[in-house]
Amino acid sequence: MTSSTDPISQPSSSTTSIDLTNVSFAIEGKTILDNLTVQTQAKRLGIIGRNGSGKSTLCRVLSGLVEIESGELSVSGINPYKDRKRAIQEIGMLFQNPDHQIIFPTVLEEIAFGLRQLGNKKKQADQMALDVLTNFGKSHWQSVHTSTLSQGQKHLVCLMAVAAMNPNLIILDEPFAGLDIPTKKQLQRYLDKFEGSLIHISHDPQDLENYQTLLWLEGGKVAAMGSKDEILPKYLEEMHRLGESDDISDLSN
Repeated sequence: MTSSTDPISQPSSSTTSIDLTNVSFAIEGKTILDNLTVQTQAKRLGIIGRNGSGKSTLCRVLSGLVEIESGELSVSGINPYKDRKRAIQEIGMLFQNPDHQIIFPTVLEEIAFGLRQLGNKKKQADQMALDVLTNFGKSHWQSVHTSTLSQGQKHLVCLMAVAAMNPNLIILDEPFAGLDIPTKKQLQRYLDKFEGSLIHISHDPQDLENYQTLLWLEGGKVAAMGSKDEILPKYLEEMHRLGESDDISDLSN
C-alpha cells in the first residue's frame, strides 16, 4: 500500500484509450447520444456542456453501466458493458450524489465491497479496506455509519472505495456539486495525486484547470474537442451568448 502522504494506490502510468464510433443511446425515445464519435488518449479529459447535452449518459456508457444501442465502444480495449469483470478492474466512477453510490451502513463495509467484487475473501477485503482508511488518515472512520457523515465526507468515502480498487481510469460525474470550497479543495488534492487517467464532468471551469483536453458536448454530439486553451474560451463565449437570449422559453429544449 502507499504511504499516508500518497493515499491513492497508483495504477499503471499508461494512459487509458477511449474509442467511440457512431455511438447512439436513447431513453424513452429521446436521443441522448447521437452518433457520437470520440477517440482520445488524454490523461486528463474534461467534459463540458449544458444540462441535457449527454455528459452524464456518456460517463455511464464509458463505465459500462448502460448498454449503447448502436455503434462501437472501447475503453482500454474492452467494451465495459459486455466485459463487466475487466471493467470493474479498469474503471472507477464517482457520482454527483454519493447517496446514489453508498449502499452499506459502515465505512469499512462500503470500502470492502468493491474489493470483494474483485475476488478477495471477506477477511482480506476488510484488511485491505482498513489499509486504505489508514493511508487516507481516516482509520477512525471504520465503524462510523455512513448515514451520519456530511456530504463531503460521503464523497471522500466514495473516493476511498474507488481508490481501493486501484483502477486505471476514474470517471467523475460532477463530484464537487454542492460542496463548499474547503471540501472541494481537499478532495481535489487527493485526485491530483492519482497517476491514472481521469474523466471529469463539471459546470465549473475551475474544476478542469489541470485538464489538458476538453470535450464539449451539445445535443449528444461533439460540438468541439481540443486543448483547454482552445475550447474553453469558445464554450464560455457561447454560454454567455445563450445567457443573453431567452431559449429557456423554448419547450423543445
